[in-house]
Amino acid sequence: MASPISARTSPRHTLSVSPLSSVRSPHTSQLAIRAANPLFPCAKLSQARAVVAAAMEVSKHLSSSCLANRQPSKEVLETWRSADAVCFDVDSTVCLDEGIDELADFCGAGQAVAEWTTKAMTGTVPFEEALAARISLIKPSLSQVQYCLEKRPPRISPGIADLIKTLIANNTEVFLVSGGFRQMIEPVAFELGIPTENIIANRLLFGTSGEYAGFDTTEPTSRSGGKAVAVQQIRQGSWLQDTGYDWRWSN
Repeated sequence: MASPISARTSPRHTLSVSPLSSVRSPHTSQLAIRAANPLFPCAKLSQARAVVAAAMEVSKHLSSSCLANRQPSKEVLETWRSADAVCFDVDSTVCLDEGIDELADFCGAGQAVAEWTTKAMTGTVPFEEALAARISLIKPSLSQVQYCLEKRPPRISPGIADLIKTLIANNTEVFLVSGGFRQMIEPVAFELGIPTENIIANRLLFGTSGEYAGFDTTEPTSRSGGKAVAVQQIRQGSWLQDTGYDWRWSN
């Protein structure tokens, strides 16, 4: 597998909005790999791509000696090398923060939304219920979303940029699969050189004047178990069927 590339990987897709050049990349935090086991077999398939679903978490209390003990095994490394595609979660994985919590805090609904986020992450309530409750508390306009991204750009987790550059250099497709919102994830994809059609996430809907108009409940990631459905769609090559319109202005 190719070594990490130091130069920025050029995006393979031109975005319809201006990129955020201020995406923050912290220097002091460390990453711990929570799980890198594939959800599906990793052998090369003739009709379905081999996919690795990667999940990581940022540990605030992780020492360097502890990190050394978490180096992946040869089997795990071979899984990464042989995969046709790798799917990353976004919130608290590719990025340090929970995007919806950042947006909520920016819009003045931080505490109430954070409580629902905890319920969703612990499985206390179905994800779709928690998502609907959180977004109903925020009801962000398009301008609020854009201003939030300008004032609080996403913070990329340490090591992620090099990892994704290495995967791309190895001709491995990289996908971002998230229960968050595309509008919050697009700048991250641009920064990491991931085409926007490789984002599978929820869609905020806006009216013609940019007012909040709900969210798309047909996205698989809007429901419990939706990420597994999204990974299966990637394996089958069917994830592109809903990307032929400008989701930012859907109403």
